[in-house]
Amino acid sequence: MSLKLLARAVWAPGALSALLLTGCATSPQQPPPPPPPAAEAPAPQATKPSGVEKKNFDTSVRPQDDFYRYVNGGWAQATQIPADRARYGTFIELVDKSEAALKDIIEEAAAAKDKKAGSDTQKVGDLYQSFMDTQRIESLGLEPIRADLQKLSELKSVDGLPEVFAKLNREGVQAPLALFVGQDAKDATRYIVYVTQSGLGLPDRDFYFKQEPRFAEMRTAYQAYVEKLLTLGGEKNATAAAKAILDLETKLAGKSWERARNRDREATYNLKSVAELEKLTPGFSWSRYLKAVGAEKTPGVIVRQPDFFQAMVATMKATPLPVIRQYLRFKVLDAYAPLMNQEFEQTHFAFRGKTLQGQQEIRPRWKRGVETVEGGMGEAVGQLYVARHFSPESKKRMEQLVANLREAFKQGIDQLDWMSPATKAQAQDKLSKFTVKIGYPEEWRDYSKLEIAAGDLVGNVRRSSVFEFQRDLDKLGKPIDRKEWGMTPQMVNAYYNSSLNEIVFPAAILQPPFFNPEADDAVNYGAIGGVIGHEISHGFDDQGSRSDGDGNLRDWWTAEDQAAFKKRTGMLVAQYSSFNPIDTMKVNGELTLGENIGDLSGLTVALRAYQLSQKDQAAPVIDGFTGNQRFFLGWGQVWRTLFRDEYLRQMLVTDPHSPGPFRVNGVVRNMPEFYEAFGVKEGDGAWLPPEQRVKIW
Repeated sequence: MSLKLLARAVWAPGALSALLLTGCATSPQQPPPPPPPAAEAPAPQATKPSGVEKKNFDTSVRPQDDFYRYVNGGWAQATQIPADRARYGTFIELVDKSEAALKDIIEEAAAAKDKKAGSDTQKVGDLYQSFMDTQRIESLGLEPIRADLQKLSELKSVDGLPEVFAKLNREGVQAPLALFVGQDAKDATRYIVYVTQSGLGLPDRDFYFKQEPRFAEMRTAYQAYVEKLLTLGGEKNATAAAKAILDLETKLAGKSWERARNRDREATYNLKSVAELEKLTPGFSWSRYLKAVGAEKTPGVIVRQPDFFQAMVATMKATPLPVIRQYLRFKVLDAYAPLMNQEFEQTHFAFRGKTLQGQQEIRPRWKRGVETVEGGMGEAVGQLYVARHFSPESKKRMEQLVANLREAFKQGIDQLDWMSPATKAQAQDKLSKFTVKIGYPEEWRDYSKLEIAAGDLVGNVRRSSVFEFQRDLDKLGKPIDRKEWGMTPQMVNAYYNSSLNEIVFPAAILQPPFFNPEADDAVNYGAIGGVIGHEISHGFDDQGSRSDGDGNLRDWWTAEDQAAFKKRTGMLVAQYSSFNPIDTMKVNGELTLGENIGDLSGLTVALRAYQLSQKDQAAPVIDGFTGNQRFFLGWGQVWRTLFRDEYLRQMLVTDPHSPGPFRVNGVVRNMPEFYEAFGVKEGDGAWLPPEQRVKIW
């Protein structure tokens, strides 16, 4: 999720741990599921398919012991990760489907005759063709970025860095600081500039310091990658330069905040005037930087990590100018390598795809071409995607599901035994002010000011980055745009935005196994209902709960309620921190806390909504499963994922979501209804003593 959205996505690139798969065996004979609880019998006749994908089960495992493997183990044994993927599962299956649909749309635009100059059709078609024209890309060699590299070589002193950093920011090239425009977290009625730490070429600060062999190997591989790119870029002493760049990034990493700390919305809210910023970092002109980047209209600057910027400026002052030039030249080479000739492209993939994530092959060129068009003109192709692949009926059904989930959350707040009436009233006020967006935007993005030229791939991508950056800057001084979307309709994802207090569900996630209009309600409530509940719950997780119904960051809790909340979330941190997906690495319970709250609270609310939808009528038994059993099966099957070890290690360091198995097993073992549905007893693998089970919302 882009940082500038200040949003949380339900989707994580999670995966099933190889350790959990060891020893799995498929059984062709399915034992009957546990008997339905008495409360759900007698059952009426089923009228719809269950939506349960029994072919994916591993019935050598009992649901009471490892629910995730029971639901997904057979699929895991029968599935291989595609060579061009670092992970594979339900999300990637839908991504592949979305990509295939977009390919048709984009290739039609590329093949269209008599395209009107300046039209979206012309721009989409020419952007795609510029990526697919490998003959021209090969012939250009280094030429598309030669001027950029030369200009950086002419940097006279560190005094020139504000303008250099501003140019890189606008063009989408990494620099030691990043800037975005968003709503002021403590005054959600206005837009303001945020600045945040950046500049590291490895995925996270921990990659520079962890001593385990795999991380040491990655540092060695990274230095070799830097050297190779610099050599291709014409650097004469690339070996020494690569070592110096790694040393510089290690210094920056040492002062970078850890990801768990970066989740703290109070700690990262540091409102400064330009004069205060200049005083914070003497030697770096923020007034010149803001002018060069085009952000002079900002009413202030919110600095997310003040001490990092102090250290960054000091580090740049202490670094020899030739090393700074080499570092910045490498950032340009790294940014544009995937868009250049085969030698650059393969060098980039060998490290960023194969070494870091375990991909065996680079993705087919047409898929990368589609991805490039999505990055530059996502809503232009999204408008056509929606027209062809999203029905009004699906939107209407989702609206009803969301309404039911909101009612269930409302009732859940009233029933909490650990929250005072005063805080409940504030929570209810916030819930009543939620905005819901489903499928696609009401107003589509205007790309008329974006220039796309045939045969100019690097220029097209650069201009796309500048266009998006300027579009954000243009918000400064204007009213809040409440119709804007932070995702395209074709993205398989969903998010909650705390400043707008909104939940958003793009069209592409509203497909089986998440949402099946033809299936029984139970599976839909367990799948897409769980996703809806997850996003609603983000408004009430450890960070989202710090904002009120108007999107302002303020404390609306009593001290006693906050203490009770932290006690429960602390138990959840401890639970997830004990999970060991690979090697000696464990889930970071602090980093993943918000998403784990979203999963547990979201599924709890979804179950309540499902039960309310039954209106005291017994749910039918379908395919041998009761309504509540199908509900949990619906949740379990959407998280099936396989992934490569390299990717899992990176995920555990960088991703705020837990791996797939724990998004299932870590949740259901806290829900008494799961124990009842599947007859879980003390001694079973899913058993937690009642006093250790967590309920938050």
